[in-house]
Amino acid sequence: MVDIELWTEKYRPQKLSEVVGQKHVIERLMAWVKKGSIPNMMFAGPAGVGKTTIALALAKELFGNQWKENFQETNASDERGINVVRGKIKDFARTMPLGHDFKIVFLDESDALTPEAQQALRRTMEKYAGVCRFILSCNYSSHIIEPIQSRCAVFRFKRLSENDVKDYMQRIANAEGLHIDDSAYKALYEITGGDLRTATNILQATSALGKITAERLYETVAQARPEDIRKMLDTVLSGDFKNARQMLFDMLINQGLSGEDVIKGIYRQVFEIDISEELRRDLIEKIAEYEFRIDQGGSPEIQLEALLSHFIRK
Repeated sequence: MVDIELWTEKYRPQKLSEVVGQKHVIERLMAWVKKGSIPNMMFAGPAGVGKTTIALALAKELFGNQWKENFQETNASDERGINVVRGKIKDFARTMPLGHDFKIVFLDESDALTPEAQQALRRTMEKYAGVCRFILSCNYSSHIIEPIQSRCAVFRFKRLSENDVKDYMQRIANAEGLHIDDSAYKALYEITGGDLRTATNILQATSALGKITAERLYETVAQARPEDIRKMLDTVLSGDFKNARQMLFDMLINQGLSGEDVIKGIYRQVFEIDISEELRRDLIEKIAEYEFRIDQGGSPEIQLEALLSHFIRK
């Protein structure tokens, strides 16, 4: 029988001790679990680094088999207005917890809430502090109003290291019987930048092809291979614009890559090439300018050619 379950859910850690990385967060939460009580909290950090997973694991350890009755998850990017706070969240918060002293409201992507909704949430947090705890997850804590931040213990989530990603991918590989090249682990980290959710989805998508290699991973995500970008940059910096332009067109046309993917690959590789720091700073500034032009609707081919011409002038 074919396994159709998403690996992001199948291999999601069920306990705090199983979570990869974020040790500075896990240690404090485990201490609070032993005491049986937690404050309101804010989890701030990039996507795919464990914010939702840790909230779920925390609820399961606090409430045991009754965690579903005492835990509500709401995604603020879907329901961001004041009505969701006055209705769904308030209705759950004011009911008595089942078998415990409090229940938990987990508000994912809370930085998407409107200012009016945040003010309503602040009042709800105050009113039901005796029976409900709130965990707010966000990418940017600066988008949350100060009265809410002051009522929360704030945890800053870090991007996962390459070793963290490799450790988690090896868990999945061992469970699924996958054959993964060592180079593929590094490629997964380069592609995802430490986003474990994206890395898991890419691994599952690539697993159908058999042995997992770095080349197959890049084919799956249709992303520029670092060695191709590096070769193009070395070529243009040596003064050979014609061949560098041909390499660019090969990536855009033959490989079917987007302009955004190519320019992000250039940005990553500009830190690897042997140039002066002054020149590196200048090139980064130009990369940002041309990325903005592409984002605003400029032709990727023309803008990337212009960027290469700037490299060769320097």
